[in-house]
Amino acid sequence: MSELQALLFDVDGTLADTEEIHRQSFNEAFSAAGLDWDWSPRRYGELLAVTGGKERIRHYLESEGISLAPPQGLDAFIAELHQAKTEYYTRTVGTGGMPLRPGVKRLLLEARQAGLRLGIATTTTPENVTALLVNSLAADGCDWFEVIAAGGVVPRKKPDPGIYDYAMEKMGLTPAACLAFEDSENGLRSARDAGLKTLVTPSDYTLDHDFSGAALLVDSLGEPDAPMRVLAGDAFGKDYVDVDLLRRLHQAT
Repeated sequence: MSELQALLFDVDGTLADTEEIHRQSFNEAFSAAGLDWDWSPRRYGELLAVTGGKERIRHYLESEGISLAPPQGLDAFIAELHQAKTEYYTRTVGTGGMPLRPGVKRLLLEARQAGLRLGIATTTTPENVTALLVNSLAADGCDWFEVIAAGGVVPRKKPDPGIYDYAMEKMGLTPAACLAFEDSENGLRSARDAGLKTLVTPSDYTLDHDFSGAALLVDSLGEPDAPMRVLAGDAFGKDYVDVDLLRRLHQAT
């Protein structure tokens, strides 16, 4: 089997529990636009089945039977609304108040020291990725990743595998050389359909998702003083995810 060479990460819910900030940012954008829409945590959890912010807004309109005829056209209206939401989100994350999930920074540092290549494969916008990495990881956080595949670089979003295919193509790698990290059912489907073994850490909004087929399912990546909880799969006796565990998962059949 090919040697493990690269780790590919989803962002929202995987690197950090950002979904609640996204929800609040959507609601702020709605209010600023004079709309009486309010996405509760429960409703937002349902809407997360649709990947992509603009797609989520469109689905909401259709599912609620809301008919709009904005002068600039519906597509432009949705794009403007989503851009406003992105500005609220990046402003909030820019305060530095969004911590990474347990074990994320530790593992990224260890992976870099071990010579593993890093990439990102996400449906969120590049602005959102940059805001999180710069403010929650490091000032040069974006430079830690060889490829940041985000937003509309592929025509279809997760669960389509295209974003992972794109990242691997840019890195010149095959699925046999990589491991993926996800937090949602759609993300897991995307990674697996791209041929990737996938480690899943469910987020607050995805605890009830179907993670069948994950190489390992844990509540977090864990820390030496804060062990992870194994939900499914073999962690080879480890208390937290480290490079040795990743190499064992990669080699396991």
